[in-house]
Amino acid sequence: MRKTLSYVFISMLLVMVFAPFAMAAAAPAAAPPAPATDYTKAIVLGCSLLAVGIAMGLGTIGTGVGMGNGLSGATNAVGRNPEAQGKILLTMMVGLAMIESLAIYALVIALIMLYANPLLKLVGM
Repeated sequence: MRKTLSYVFISMLLVMVFAPFAMAAAAPAAAPPAPATDYTKAIVLGCSLLAVGIAMGLGTIGTGVGMGNGLSGATNAVGRNPEAQGKILLTMMVGLAMIESLAIYALVIALIMLYANPLLKLVGM
């Protein structure tokens, strides 16, 4: 055990003594420093993708709940008063079209953020 420990100690000492000589190579010609990487565009794009996902998610969840409530009310109304089915159906279709326009607005905002991102112009990219 003692002999092995002495060999380890001697080899470590030799490495520490001769390592500076081994690493003392001539310095290469001075290369220009690498330009600093600017991650501003990547951060803006990443945040934009996150915002698009949240906007589309909330936009479709909200319109889905609104459409479900509208259809539920319309079917209940037709069940109570079958003679008024035509007026109820017309009103329901107009209401669903208005609700669906909210989802389309969310889609338009999402597409603008993805393809014509105004934030990139703001940061100068």
